[in-house]
Amino acid sequence: MHATITSSSTGARSRVLRWRVVDIVVASVVAVASGVVFWVWGVVQNPMSGPVGAALPGYQGILNGPWLFAGVLVALIVRKPGAALFGEVVAATVSALIGTQWGFATLLSGLVQGLGAEIVFALFLYANWRLVPALLAGAGAGIAESILDLLYWYPGSKPEFAITYAITTTISGIVFAGLGSWLLVRALAATGALSRFAAGRESRTSRA
Repeated sequence: MHATITSSSTGARSRVLRWRVVDIVVASVVAVASGVVFWVWGVVQNPMSGPVGAALPGYQGILNGPWLFAGVLVALIVRKPGAALFGEVVAATVSALIGTQWGFATLLSGLVQGLGAEIVFALFLYANWRLVPALLAGAGAGIAESILDLLYWYPGSKPEFAITYAITTTISGIVFAGLGSWLLVRALAATGALSRFAAGRESRTSRA
């Protein structure tokens, strides 16, 4: 996984987006930990989804956000092409290996969610890792997941349900995956845990 982007502006340095060994290691550790969180959230969320959906059809989408954060989080830390997809797929795989009631669909969701976030960061040319791109990446993961769910789990659902589900899933993605991941990266950077990454160096610069 590698790419190189060279700025055409005078005096600008080439920005190399090739994955380093430390990127792979840290991305893997974060993704595996996220997979454990996915599994725990599956245990917690499952009993809530039914009652919420029965009382407020479509609003169960608000519970989907905690499954969308791994890709955004890994991307904000590593800042390399493919990081969002890598983080979400690895996390989904770990969750599935531990054991979920959704089986293969867990891996499919991870792939779709990761692509939703990855596309957003790609649109920013992997050059902007601030709050707005993070929020949009969370929204992208939410939109992608809502489309998959409506096709896979809720085929033939009424338009009002589909719209509500898509909106609530997207909002949940913005809050949990977008804002939550951005805040977590800032907190980790402040401790010095990300000193090998641009996110950590930016944190030290902002405090200087």
